[in-house]
Parts: sequence; C-alpha cells; structure tokens
Amino acid sequence: MVPLDEVVRGNRLIVKPGEKIPVDGVVRKGLTSVDESMLTGESIPVEKQTRAAVIGATLNKNGTIEIEATKVGKETALASIVKAVEDAQGSKAPIQRLAVISGYFVPIVVGISFLTFMTWMILVTPGNLESALLASIGVLVIACPCALGLATPTSIMVGTGKAAEHGILFKDGEHLERTYKVEAIIFDKLVRSQKGNL
Repeated sequence: MVPLDEVVRGNRLIVKPGEKIPVDGVVRKGLTSVDESMLTGESIPVEKQTRAAVIGATLNKNGTIEIEATKVGKETALASIVKAVEDAQGSKAPIQRLAVISGYFVPIVVGISFLTFMTWMILVTPGNLESALLASIGVLVIACPCALGLATPTSIMVGTGKAAEHGILFKDGEHLERTYKVEAIIFDKLVRSQKGNL
C-alpha cells in the first residue's frame, strides 16, 4: 500500500473487487467488470480485460486486476472534470461583462447623492439635516447597481455547481447563460423515470 500521491506513470497497481480504481490506466492482467456510472451515467458494468483502458475513481466490481498507470494526479479524467467545473464557475458570462459598468456607475451615483445632500441642505430645506439625508440616501438606494455586480457571479457559481451534481458540465458561464435558447436535448441512452415513462 502506497499513498496515491506517490503513484507515477508506469507503476503497476493491483485493484481488488469492490475497490475504486485509483488512476487512469490500462489492464495488464486479469478480467473484471467496472462500474463507470460516475463518468458515463451507464448503470451496467463494463467488461475489462487485458489492454482495456480503465478510468480513475470508477469501481472494480468482481475480479482482481493489475493495471499500469497511464495518467495520474491532475492528468486523470476525474481531475479534468473537476477543473472544467472550476473553470466554468470562474468564467464571466456576457451579462457579467455588463456588470463592469457598475465600476464607473457607482462613483457617479455617490457623487450625485452628495450633490443631492448639498442641494437639500442649502437650497431646498436649508439647515434640515434629516431631509437632506433622506434625499441623499434615496438616490443611493434607487440608483445603486450593486445587486447586478454581486448576483451575477454568484448565480453562475451556483448554477454550474448544481449542474455538475446532476452530471451536466458547462464549459463556461456563457454557455450556461445561453441554455435558455435550447429547444431540444439529445441523449445517447434512454432514461426511465420512476413512473416508467421515457
């Protein structure tokens, strides 16, 4: 037994029934079936024999096999999926580029709010601090675009995270935003609900 961090490409590993395959590799000895549902969504185990490729984090079902590591660490299929989700969560959707305007708009709004305060203090209700503050704060509350700047990246992060939990990966935030235009979804396998409908 060695820590997974110490496994390098070319190492030979024994994987027993019921164990997860630790890295991407090729079967060198043995015969088994592997549950690849975490990656493919296919519930039926796939038969693996000599020279067959295996994917890290999938489950060895019933035979002992010896595999040769071909991809380890950040090179594995699972690591690629995790990176794709992280990249999508960190990407900017087109609507978020619009939120950049708030970087210019906020100082302008603060300036207008200050001018409103001074106008009310000097011209509208001279010396009445309460009225001037209410008018100034009213300008800030009505005009501030903070919600757009905060809500957009948060919604992208939550959306891509929830989609990944259900096995749907988005390349970036732009693709997530454009899903409202989708008119048809094509699956490579039939999916049955608990009611038996397709």
